[in-house]
Amino acid sequence: MGVDVRMRRFGRRVAIPICAIVFLLPCSPAAFRAPPLLAQADEREPMDDAIAKGLAFLHNSQALDGSWSAGRTGTRDPAVTSLAVMAFLSAGHVPGEGKYGDTVEKGIRFVMKMQQDNGLFAARGVGNFEMYYHGICTLMVAEAIGMTAPELSQPLRERLKKAVEVILKAQCKVAGADRGGWRYTMQGYDSDISVTGWQLMALRAARNVGCDVPAERIADAVGYIRRCYDPGSGGFRYMANGWGVTVPCTGTSVLALELCGKELHRTPELLKAGGYILKNPMRPGQNHFSYGVYYTSQAMFQLGDNYWKSYRPILHRLLLRENAPKANGSWVGNSGSFDDSGWGPNYTTAMSILALTVEYRFLPIYQRAEESEEGEK
Repeated sequence: MGVDVRMRRFGRRVAIPICAIVFLLPCSPAAFRAPPLLAQADEREPMDDAIAKGLAFLHNSQALDGSWSAGRTGTRDPAVTSLAVMAFLSAGHVPGEGKYGDTVEKGIRFVMKMQQDNGLFAARGVGNFEMYYHGICTLMVAEAIGMTAPELSQPLRERLKKAVEVILKAQCKVAGADRGGWRYTMQGYDSDISVTGWQLMALRAARNVGCDVPAERIADAVGYIRRCYDPGSGGFRYMANGWGVTVPCTGTSVLALELCGKELHRTPELLKAGGYILKNPMRPGQNHFSYGVYYTSQAMFQLGDNYWKSYRPILHRLLLRENAPKANGSWVGNSGSFDDSGWGPNYTTAMSILALTVEYRFLPIYQRAEESEEGEK
């Protein structure tokens, strides 16, 4: 398969309370396991080969300080760096060991240095990208904790505690349609599905390593997402008070709700949303292509059964044929997607790898809800 797996590292992953907050999601952390074998070897090989080449591209494009740059600016970017680190983790490469051990550890340490005194993970002066940066970096830190040696995991825990406090502070608490979600900055005056999705993934990952979050905060977030649901189409809107239904927002919403507790797993509204995604798959060149494929892959994997079986060939068609990686291993965004073209090949390559590796199940966030409760079905 071409992945460098250190399962004994995963075995150190113990839920130890680290936050002075109380209670969260009712799901227990998932047990780690080797990735399941797929049905046919000829199904695995093109995907595994593309992932291996994509990781080689990311390794070669990493800066000496451990960072990856974002798009045309060439700036050291903590969010893109976090996505690249998670791409390696999702394929079984852990910090400090194996072929990409140094690559992964350097990336983690760069992101650690980017946390500000107030707990915010973001480069200074990022404006409306503030909570995007923070959610993505917090997610990576939480995911990495269970895959690192104690000398690195302990300082990561300390940073995670402060990062979770930022997310809770930034949650919209104003009465009305926006209550319970997140948006661009720490002020927390309004909400959108895109930013909300990253924060909920970060909170779930933090919970998986023992961080408690008030149950009422999750209930508020669930309420916000459900206000974005469009029962006519089965899709989800970008914002609760308007805007049209989109496939990326639908994938984000399905995944977020699936992560918020077993009682939300495969509810009628989520199954209808899964049908909407199958009827309206992403298209290369479509705006938010990489983001949309990343979230719909995880959403359909969480729904499982025929939803994932039907979506998986679509995913492979999109990322292995219609928008196949280049000769150097990178996925390159089409100019029709301003975020793909703007954030550059490090971003699009990391997002593509993360979409494909969901079935490896190495990242804790990729574990299915029912596996957390009952084991593999």
